[in-house]
Amino acid sequence: MEELEPNKKYISWPVLALMDFVTVIGFDDLAYNFQSQGMGVITSWVIMLFLYVIPYSLMVGQLGSTFNKEGGGLTSWIRGTNGEFLGYFTAWTYWAASIPYVVDTANSLVVGLGWTFNGNASLQNHMSNGWFAFWTLVVFVVFIFTQSRFKHSLEVLSTIGGVAIFGLTVLFVFMTFAGLAMGGHIATQPFTIHTIIPKFNLHYLTTLGLLIYAMNGAELIAPFVTKMRHPNKEFPKAMIMLAAMTAFLTIFGSFSLGVFFNAYHLPKDLKMNGAYYAFQALGNQYHLGNTLLYIYALAEVFYLAALLAVLLDAMTRMLISDTGNRYMPQVLKKTNSVGLPVNGYLLTCGLSAFIMSLGIFLPSMNDIFNWLLNLNGIISPGVTCWVFFAFIKIRQDSEKYPSDYVFIKNDKTALTVGWWCLIVTAVATIFGIGPQDVVFASSTWWYELIINFVSIIVLVGLGLILPYVTRREERSTNGSAFTRLQWTGILAAIFLTIVGDLYLGGSHLTYNIHGIVALSVVGILLVILFGWKEHNLKVD
Repeated sequence: MEELEPNKKYISWPVLALMDFVTVIGFDDLAYNFQSQGMGVITSWVIMLFLYVIPYSLMVGQLGSTFNKEGGGLTSWIRGTNGEFLGYFTAWTYWAASIPYVVDTANSLVVGLGWTFNGNASLQNHMSNGWFAFWTLVVFVVFIFTQSRFKHSLEVLSTIGGVAIFGLTVLFVFMTFAGLAMGGHIATQPFTIHTIIPKFNLHYLTTLGLLIYAMNGAELIAPFVTKMRHPNKEFPKAMIMLAAMTAFLTIFGSFSLGVFFNAYHLPKDLKMNGAYYAFQALGNQYHLGNTLLYIYALAEVFYLAALLAVLLDAMTRMLISDTGNRYMPQVLKKTNSVGLPVNGYLLTCGLSAFIMSLGIFLPSMNDIFNWLLNLNGIISPGVTCWVFFAFIKIRQDSEKYPSDYVFIKNDKTALTVGWWCLIVTAVATIFGIGPQDVVFASSTWWYELIINFVSIIVLVGLGLILPYVTRREERSTNGSAFTRLQWTGILAAIFLTIVGDLYLGGSHLTYNIHGIVALSVVGILLVILFGWKEHNLKVD
């Protein structure tokens, strides 16, 4: 019999399910995947829920229970099964995956402000790519300062905003069905059983990553598994409740979108503006004008602003505190007089600016938004692979890794399910690299393919370079990995590339490609000219 601590506060399984539910699915996730697959996404949601999301969540439960003394985080799972370096690299990739997400959040905030002030999608018609990038960077700077002063308030506000967005999503579904009951019509015609069956082709494979991106994040609730009275009985109940609620929202939410949008002829900017279009259409159906639109836009801006500030702080602090002292340079851990990791913030902003600068070469603001979103559909599932990798490791030697909660007692069966989820996620990651929302083999398609690889190489590759920088610091005569002259060359190269990209943004694509190649060459030459030699290192 399990022993219970009399003074310990336990969490009930319905509360755990609700906590996870609010963080898993939002209205934007429905719109993103609706444009990718049309109403066929309904079948995809069902398949993903039962063959992927439920086992994924239950695996997370066992991992959280196994490593409960280390906080239950993804990094500790990998560190506990595969050693310190892989633990560091997992932490780095988890952090790197948040860069496109935080850029996408900033972009969404700019779009949301446009809807709040204009009441329509006219922002994309008047704002150039360069200005879109500029205002995104301004948003970064503003919220870097904001979070340092109102951190705890913003954590509460982001939670309230998330609940508000979720509530509006549920309201949208109920009001849509109420409208149909009162004689409303479905825009998607003809509507047959074939309408909700996706086309299983190459395009479908490229959209799987975005589905996983919409539904991952279950590892965030792992630490709470050990706070339940009876994890073996209650955690599966929480995950079943989560699956039921997610099924309701994704299936009926996607159908509701098909009521207002013809799934056979969707707007090209549905990923960027679909949620706003939907509430605008719902308001018109009920003769409320733009009232529902403005309510949603304000809630979205409110939520995104608070979320962005919290993300910028949390992701930077996680990077410098949970990646291992042996591999993280001291220069990134440096804090100012009030304890803020200033150089960590600079790295976050610099990489975010770099990712944004790649996107401004695309033809339009809508293309930038779609590309950044799809980039999340590559990198986020790639990081989720670590979860299944850790689960496989603990089930290969289950006696070494005991747990209060066990997902599938038979090790061979558990390993089969673990490998299934890992393979599906890896396939989705690989095929997600193929551009989605542009004409196949067009110049824009090839450019997006190139910058997808560039983004992955830079974000992941930098994590492999930092241990080298750390070793240079340790061997340095002055405590710095590089001399001031070398740092000047490196920073000048980065600055030149980003500013040059912003200047070129919006020009012809071919000219932009030539420009970025030229700027990159000049940047490399700057680094070489300013000196990469090891004259400030101790002689071994």
